[in-house]
Amino acid sequence: MKNLSNENIIHIKKGNVEFIQFRRLLEYSDTINHAYCIGLDRNFRTETLKHTPLSNEQREKAINDYKELTEAINSNYMHIVKSRQKHTKTVKFIENKDTEPEFFSEKYENTDGLITNKPNIMLSTTNADCILLLFFDPVKKVIANTHSGWRGTLQRISVETVKKMKEKYNSNPKDIICCMCPSIRKCHFEVEKDVKEEFENEFKELSGFITETEQSKKWNIDTIFINKEILKQAGLQGKNIIDSGICSVCESNQIHSYRAEGENYGLATAIIEIKG
Repeated sequence: MKNLSNENIIHIKKGNVEFIQFRRLLEYSDTINHAYCIGLDRNFRTETLKHTPLSNEQREKAINDYKELTEAINSNYMHIVKSRQKHTKTVKFIENKDTEPEFFSEKYENTDGLITNKPNIMLSTTNADCILLLFFDPVKKVIANTHSGWRGTLQRISVETVKKMKEKYNSNPKDIICCMCPSIRKCHFEVEKDVKEEFENEFKELSGFITETEQSKKWNIDTIFINKEILKQAGLQGKNIIDSGICSVCESNQIHSYRAEGENYGLATAIIEIKG
């Protein structure tokens, strides 16, 4: 398997588990744990896929994949709280959790972002091309984990996350670090006219994020660029917005991608927690 390490991330293999970590977040390894899992043999889907229920075996494997990943970063899958993503702009606070891991909790139905300042609560989101954003405020000791597909980007859920960190915990955006996990990039995010116009209408203040394809009548959109720019508008410093630089489609031999895998696609996960 190709090593994905670059100036912003480290690709780590521990036993039979592979994951990336952001060099910037590792500067705070005394305070937080985090990882983004690598490998198509891992699948963190714990819910129904297109109205087809998971078998007990599939669900047990997903939970075991969480166990092995959390153990690899010296944590515990019992700390997991997983959002039940539906491409919304809903971001919820977590003040406490059940003693068991919360993979299926209705409390996080239709939720695409999670925030906490409590230790031993591990926030989990999943993706297969969408952007997962790990936030950390090292001053107020607050973390967030947000799922932003193209619909979430149109709704500016990344900015909504920052807004809620400010409102609840008095975070200063200048202190917040945001790390962008592997996702589809402009090279492969091709859309038709209706979606292209939605982006043009929503992001009138930005330019340079849409390119017409050579075949014409289709366009490539750079959602990573858009999120970077709107986060800077929200007050984050450019140096604190860290991009993994990895395209999930280009690296679909080791990262889950809906566009590469089709309807039975698997899911990767990003996890982050404050240590107890």
